[in-house]
Amino acid sequence: MKLLTSVFAGLLFGLGMALSGMMDPARVTGFLDLAGAWDPSLAFVMGGALAVFMPGYFLLVKPRRLSLLGEPMARVPAPVLDRRLIGGAALFGIGWG
Repeated sequence: MKLLTSVFAGLLFGLGMALSGMMDPARVTGFLDLAGAWDPSLAFVMGGALAVFMPGYFLLVKPRRLSLLGEPMARVPAPVLDRRLIGGAALFGIGWG
């Protein structure tokens, strides 16, 4: 059941990325080009995703103690900002850009 749930979530996410145009390299490049011909369409996609996600998260997910599959929800520890984390984030951003 856990594998099926993960596959469904991944397919749904991929479908959303494809329908919104986030897989089009020209559109992503236009979004990242702040000094040139900036394309704000992906900002609207992200804002729309947050507008749908946040009420459901705060009303349905955050108060839960058990997951939908009956397992305890793991608490995420506070992040530690160290050199490795900042370097990895910078490397990821450079690669994505």
